[in-house]
Amino acid sequence: MHINPANAGAVDAKHADRAWTPVCAVEDIPRAGSRVVKRGGADDIAVFRAWDDQVFALLDRCPHKGGPLSAGLVHGHAVTCPLHGWTIDLADGQAQAPDQGCSHRIAVQVEDGTVYLDLPDQGRGLAQSPEPCATPQAAGSA
Repeated sequence: MHINPANAGAVDAKHADRAWTPVCAVEDIPRAGSRVVKRGGADDIAVFRAWDDQVFALLDRCPHKGGPLSAGLVHGHAVTCPLHGWTIDLADGQAQAPDQGCSHRIAVQVEDGTVYLDLPDQGRGLAQSPEPCATPQAAGSA
């Protein structure tokens, strides 16, 4: 699926500072599945729908070897990379232990059945627009 920058707009007042772009209807994403948002000259984005209808978006590459997360198995709020079996949390993009790494997260807003992504740098890649990966805390730290 390709996004149309002409359709970009704020979803609501509390998120007016974001560059929301409609990409698809929630129903276009199968439960426990994904769709890929392809952008010419920019990184692909995997948009996931969990069984509970929560929607998540990550750059479509595993932090391990760059495998396509969109082709992975969605379970709960995680996806398992089809190349080497790394499990990535959909909410924050973090690889689950013992693996370490992160796939950058893209902010998602769902309104009236439409999925919007925060894509301020359309057409210029996603070097600065994904939300940064959180630094995992060591066990026992606050």
